[in-house]
Formats: sequence, structure tokens, C-alpha cells
Amino acid sequence: MKSLNMSSIHLYIIIVLVSFFSLAVYGQEKNDTIYKDSISNRMDDWFLTKIENDTMQIALDDIWLLPRMHFESEEARREYLITRRRVYKVYPFATLAADRLETVNDLLETLPNKQSRKTYLRRAQKFMREEFEDTLKNFTRSEGRILFKLIHRQTGYTTYELVKEYRSGWNAFWYNTAASVYDLTMKQKYDPYNEKEDYYIEDILQRAYGNGRLEEQEPAIPINLREIYESWH
Repeated sequence: MKSLNMSSIHLYIIIVLVSFFSLAVYGQEKNDTIYKDSISNRMDDWFLTKIENDTMQIALDDIWLLPRMHFESEEARREYLITRRRVYKVYPFATLAADRLETVNDLLETLPNKQSRKTYLRRAQKFMREEFEDTLKNFTRSEGRILFKLIHRQTGYTTYELVKEYRSGWNAFWYNTAASVYDLTMKQKYDPYNEKEDYYIEDILQRAYGNGRLEEQEPAIPINLREIYESWH
């Protein structure tokens, strides 16, 4: 197997991600619907206001007060800040992947045969490559690794599993082999209970949700914040 240069690994990341992001480009867009009635309104996902007979009741959701982060060294604090910048950059792509996965599964069920599905995927891939290639090719190795982790967090599947399902087992094997040359694995899972980088990522996400820096999307894998923080404090 030939050795790969850095531009090659960028190409493989592009192929992997565009292959997946492309799946739902021709599907119908889902619009979030907010249901309201004269009795209750949901506001900011933090409280529910109910007015009956001139009495106001406020039912509060559970609110986590995140513990202050403690770093064993200045180098660790610096790594946290670098990780935060990377998370801010790649998280939108992970949530996009989760949205597309749901849409494509619904859409593929409506197509009559294997050939129509292959035609759809081929056309969609070309369209999405043109849309995303310039952005994805600028991802660094570290950003690619974090993206693979976040895709697992948001979809419940590793990038390897997604490519294997929607492309082929051979493509998934080959892409993963290529990625491993630069210490990337498409089989990367998200484990904030045991991996320090993932713990940093989860803390960064929770704080970003709270201050509005990132829009929260429900993770596809179980996340128990109490257990995560207790395992690192």
C-alpha cells in the first residue's frame, strides 16, 4: 500500500463525510413545529409556565450546575481550550449527520428498488461534494478525530458503521485503513467516562448549550452527566 500524504488523508475524510452527508439532499426538509395552546408555553427548554384561575405555576426542569474545571497543569488547560475551538468548528457537522441519518432512513424506505436507491445516492453525493468539499478539506487530523467521535455521539454509530451500511464493507475497510496512517480511526467511539479528551468535549458541549454558543441536539447514546463528572473528580 502506498504511503499517504496529508492531502490524501484530507481527501479520505472528505469522501467519508460527503458520502454520508449526501444521502438526504433530495429528501424533504423537516421543519420543527412548536405546538402552543392557551394554557401552556414552552420557553427556552428551561421552564413551563401554566396559568389557571389567576395562579401562575412554574415547573422547573432539572438544572445542572456544572462544576468548575480543574487542570493539573497549564498544558492541560491549554489543551482544553484548543479542544473547545475544535468542538465549536466540527459539532455542526455531527448534528447534520444525525439529522441526515434520520431523513435518509425515512426516504430510502419510499424508494421502490435497489437501483433507484443507488441512483439517488450517486446524484446526491455529487451535489453534496460540491457543497461541502471546500470546508471539509480544511479540517485538521485532530478536528477529524473529534468529528468522528461526535458523529458517534449524535447518531449512535461510528463513521465506519455508517459507511459500511450506506456504501459497502470494502469501502469502509479501505477508508479506515487509510485513516489509520494518520492515527485516525473511523471506528472511533465517544467515551467521556474513560477518555479525557471526550470528557473535555462533553464539558465543552454542556457549557456551550447553556450559554447559547451551540444549539443542543439530543445525543443518540446515553449520557449521564452525574456519572461523567464523578468519574473525573
